[in-house]
Amino acid sequence: MENQNQMGSPIQQALHDYKAGLGHFTEQMPEIAGKYNEFTGACFAEGKLSLKEKHLIALGISLYAQDEYCIIYHMKGCIDQGCNKEEIYEAVGVTGAFGGGAAMSQAVTLVEECIKEFEGGNGSSIN
Repeated sequence: MENQNQMGSPIQQALHDYKAGLGHFTEQMPEIAGKYNEFTGACFAEGKLSLKEKHLIALGISLYAQDEYCIIYHMKGCIDQGCNKEEIYEAVGVTGAFGGGAAMSQAVTLVEECIKEFEGGNGSSIN
């Protein structure tokens, strides 16, 4: 509990835990982690799709997979790339149409928490 207070919210704690875990894995398995990071870096490079569009796609996949760490990570990416609430909600709707109630349950809880957290947490605002 004390560590949670030092880190802030559960959302910020999850981002920290993910980054720490990836750092530990990189130390233990540098060749594998390096290849993984190179691959994901290439996937998220600006191309025919913008980084904003790629994070919206990744958010939808994360919701469908019910991967809470990825939901938080890609919500942060969406907001950092300038997504507004309507764009995020539209991606949520498409995911819900495909993934049903399980995807929507993550969307109406964790996505909402992230919007509230990141709206005031990093100086950016989503409309």
